[in-house]
Amino acid sequence: MEKESRNTKVRFIDFKLMIIGFIITVISELIGVKNIALSSKIVIALFPMLFSMILGMISYFVKITDQKQSEEAGNLIVIAILPLIAKLGTMIGPSLSEVLSMGLALALQELGHIGSILIALPVGYKLGMKRELVGLTHSIGREANVSLVAEKFGIDSPEGRGVMTIYVVGTLLGTLFYGLVMPIFTLIPFIHVESWAMACGVGSGSMMAAASGALANVFPERANDIIAYAGASQVLTTATGLLMSILVLLPITERLYKFVDSKNGEVN
Repeated sequence: MEKESRNTKVRFIDFKLMIIGFIITVISELIGVKNIALSSKIVIALFPMLFSMILGMISYFVKITDQKQSEEAGNLIVIAILPLIAKLGTMIGPSLSEVLSMGLALALQELGHIGSILIALPVGYKLGMKRELVGLTHSIGREANVSLVAEKFGIDSPEGRGVMTIYVVGTLLGTLFYGLVMPIFTLIPFIHVESWAMACGVGSGSMMAAASGALANVFPERANDIIAYAGASQVLTTATGLLMSILVLLPITERLYKFVDSKNGEVN
């Protein structure tokens, strides 16, 4: 315990790492949100989070930061996420009555993640992945999910590496994906724009902004309604998503992994 305390203290007094992180954050915020218009209805939004991740990778490759500092930064992820988790808690309280009034509809929305688990985990196992799949497939892998997996398994565990992988991929490609596919999805008949707007609230602020922005470009006359519906869905999904991950999605993912792993062992 004493050794762990000393290690934690060392991590906190790495002023160079703190300064580099601060500089990257400032630069990313100064860059701001950049919109790339591919057509009149397809616009891709690039958010500061993406720029900060790219700058962080560049700092490692050009030797501004080293391997030790990279590991220290990984250990600080959970601490950095704690303010966000506290914010989520304050969001859950005021919206609790609204969450309960949504009842079955909202529960089914969150249970939709089970389909991804049932498809992605067996495929990932066939590709040679192991316990990383628990972190990779149980959710869309945003900040709250990173915190959950880090708390239960540790950020340096296979599960922790899995959830961080999907977090990075989601940051790099998620907003691009939503910006591209949302205008295409609206071509599907018999689905109201309100439904698409609610679907934009997936539990990630950047992805919600990209999806709702792309949808607003398709239906500019409904832009205010789209933002309102997407924002409400985002709050509700955020309020319930972490609870669903704790109580349902993560346990199901673990059991499915054990089942797939045991079946593979029998075959071998």
